[in-house]
Amino acid sequence: MQKLAQSWLVLLLGGSPFWLGLDSFLGELPIFTLALFAGVAADRFDRRRLLIGSQFVQMSCAFILCVLFATHSVHVWQILALSFVTGTAQAFGSPAYQSLIPALVPREQLPQAIAMNSIQFNLARLIGPVLGGAALSTLGAAWCFGLNGVSFVAVIVTLLMISVRYDFPKTSDTVLESMKQGVRFIRARENMVLLFCVSFACTYLGIPILTFLPVFARDIYHGDAKTFTLLLSVQAVGAIAGAVVVAARGRKTGLGRSALFGLLALAFCLSGFAWSKSILVGCIFLFFGGMALITCFAMLSSLVQLIAADDMRGRVMSVYNIAFRGGMPIGSLVAGALIPRFGAPNVVGAHGVVLGVLTLYLLLVHRKLASI
Repeated sequence: MQKLAQSWLVLLLGGSPFWLGLDSFLGELPIFTLALFAGVAADRFDRRRLLIGSQFVQMSCAFILCVLFATHSVHVWQILALSFVTGTAQAFGSPAYQSLIPALVPREQLPQAIAMNSIQFNLARLIGPVLGGAALSTLGAAWCFGLNGVSFVAVIVTLLMISVRYDFPKTSDTVLESMKQGVRFIRARENMVLLFCVSFACTYLGIPILTFLPVFARDIYHGDAKTFTLLLSVQAVGAIAGAVVVAARGRKTGLGRSALFGLLALAFCLSGFAWSKSILVGCIFLFFGGMALITCFAMLSSLVQLIAADDMRGRVMSVYNIAFRGGMPIGSLVAGALIPRFGAPNVVGAHGVVLGVLTLYLLLVHRKLASI
């Protein structure tokens, strides 16, 4: 709900797609820059408590935005600043969250667990925009942010209820040395480095389609917040369908090949959506693009989790976040700067072409990932 209201209002208050890109960049920047520190923290401290602290900070930011909009004193710079603070909290919460998953399920069920996690996440992305669009158009933006703040209470209570057994290693190593150990662990595994590079390309080239959906809704389809809600919902339904397919797939070989086929489908859907003139055709491409994106995410995440050792998991997942989520702010910022000059369809469509060429190279020439 907050993402829908925030994206739409940043576009209206800022008046340019550049501000959408900057908002996304500032929200993801801490995850990119603080990930190594967060990974060390996830390996040294109670991951559940780190995650609870992250939720408290995000809840506070949601309530602050609620008050700013309710009192009609909000400015774009305030939204951008709170996006950065929220991103900082997520930077420490994300590796702790990802490191908890293998402690809750058997190793052989890890891909299904990650896929089921994607289902609940995308169900929220489906329901949230519908409720958010209704709240934004009838009650006002403050309700979107206030309800989001309240929702964190359920998250925090749930985290207090779960029990995770993990012996946190005592070490006299400095934070810097712990970081170096994590980097050495990753560099010693060539396939993991390749996975990180592909993850970066996936989000750098694929995520801008989500960041700039408000631009397509307003400028290409000549719609309003309801049109934006429709596009978000269609993409979320596709993502849920993709997660269900991955969960039903079971523990099989060929995860790398499946991820690459998903990337190829994503590339095709990116270009198809960008250059379609009909909102109906665009929604079809958006639906299957959502399926492809989640398939890539689940397969790549599963491969990284299966390779990582438990005592290195926090650091490994933090570097994975640098690659996977690092592509989001950079891709959004670059695309936000290019769209005013070349137009959203041409920029997003070109991203699809580049992603398709890269994927074909990995499938046909450099086949190491395809063989995993």
